[in-house]
Amino acid sequence: MQIRVLLFATLKDLAGTNQLTLTLPGDAATVADVRATLVAQFPQMAANLNAAISAVNEEYAFPGDAVRDGDSVVFFPPVSGGSGYPEVYRLADQPIDTDELLRAITIPATGAVCVFSGMVRGETDANGALVQTQRLEYEAYEPMALAKMRQVAAEIRERWPLVQGIAIVQRVGLLEVGQNTILIACSSGHRDQGCFEAARYGIDRLKEIVPVWKKEVRADGSSWVEGHYMPSPDDRASK
Repeated sequence: MQIRVLLFATLKDLAGTNQLTLTLPGDAATVADVRATLVAQFPQMAANLNAAISAVNEEYAFPGDAVRDGDSVVFFPPVSGGSGYPEVYRLADQPIDTDELLRAITIPATGAVCVFSGMVRGETDANGALVQTQRLEYEAYEPMALAKMRQVAAEIRERWPLVQGIAIVQRVGLLEVGQNTILIACSSGHRDQGCFEAARYGIDRLKEIVPVWKKEVRADGSSWVEGHYMPSPDDRASK
């Protein structure tokens, strides 16, 4: 089968092209197969390719995801802001790969990473009554959500300038009890250089300004969970 491969940033420079046609044996393969084939053809970009983010047909993809004839497979570095350090922002409809994200936001000078991971809670004590949740449904206003994630990262850097990498990933779609809903990770050279405080600020700030909502599904019905924070002009991104 044949697929189209698109490369961006450093990968494009190392390969000497931004797109190519790749022939793979059989009728189906995985993203991992595509990556391995590219490494064999372009050994000079092995390190960068193994750390790259992948997408299939304009959607984030992971090593075991299927690739079929005619698909477009894209590889690119973690999305980066202007800090010079790695940053990742995503709205994901697949489980979060924590190890992949930690690799994406660490550099040789990194000695500490603090991770906040939110989960779907099955039981909640609400004023003495036990509320049981079957699942949550998340939706987001995607363009603005990604922009506001970048704003949160910029605010983190202003407050904790020694933070290195930042990852903010929000799940969307239906999530079952016990599944991960969000991950915020901040790396730094040492544990006392702001990574703990930055991760805590990141989740608190995301709950204020990033347009993501959840519907709680229970045995007796469902309802959207609305917050109470009303943004002000001060919550606009700095120009």
